[in-house]
Amino acid sequence: MSRITIATAALLLAFPAAAQDQTATETGERVEVNGMQMYYEVSGQGDPIVVLHGAYMNIPSMGEIVPMLAENHTVYALEFQGHGRTTDIDRPITYPNLADDVAAFMDAVDLQKADVLGYSMGAAAGLQLAIRHSEKVDQLIAASAAYDAEGWQPAFREFIPQMTVEMFTQMPFAEEYRQLAANPDGFPALVEKLIALEKEPMAWGPEVDALETPVLIITGDADVATLEHSVTMFRLLGGGGMGDMGQPLPASRLAVIPATSHTAVIMQPELLMSHIGPFLAGETPKGMFD
Repeated sequence: MSRITIATAALLLAFPAAAQDQTATETGERVEVNGMQMYYEVSGQGDPIVVLHGAYMNIPSMGEIVPMLAENHTVYALEFQGHGRTTDIDRPITYPNLADDVAAFMDAVDLQKADVLGYSMGAAAGLQLAIRHSEKVDQLIAASAAYDAEGWQPAFREFIPQMTVEMFTQMPFAEEYRQLAANPDGFPALVEKLIALEKEPMAWGPEVDALETPVLIITGDADVATLEHSVTMFRLLGGGGMGDMGQPLPASRLAVIPATSHTAVIMQPELLMSHIGPFLAGETPKGMFD
């Protein structure tokens, strides 16, 4: 595999460089969650929403979506195990573990229930949160997500067995990680856990089918999950039927962003908010028969 192909595949998992501000001053707090010191920030006013970042990311690298949400919501943005300013612990990173961490975080900050926005790894963690702790999730926005490993693009599935720690430690964000990390030397251990995460079994179709939580699926038309997979997930959640037939539209929604790769999804906050805002408010466009 060429160096260019390796770099491209590695960056598929990484945070968008243009969205990050690693010089951001620390304005948040820490709370003990399942043996780690979890870093989080609270901003804005209104109904609560929890923001979950992707792999190798942190709060600053989520970009402008956080302050935009804070215009009308109380935003709880947290950093996952070993990411950003949150400490690592002697435990694998799995989607159920991440979901349980979010549930424990909500308990720790006395947040009974909230909307949840997850991107990439955070979206899969959000799905598991809705599956494992449905009482804590009001509405879920899952951006660039999959519920089954078979839903990843073939090129990505073929690359997973070839991943090595060295591929990632040579990337620019390996050095940038040190600027915020609770353990500046912890990046190789984090990469090892995240590579193992890609190899974890992932087949949640029955659980997604049973969800009653409204879900907004957001995907790029050139995302890491195939379009067919996103449509299938939408159908599992009750969507995909015809409107204008006298029945209300389903609570869940699907938004496909054109000309957009995986890392480009989070780089379009205004476009994301044009879908997220109406979803959270329960607003739908009016048709001829409404």
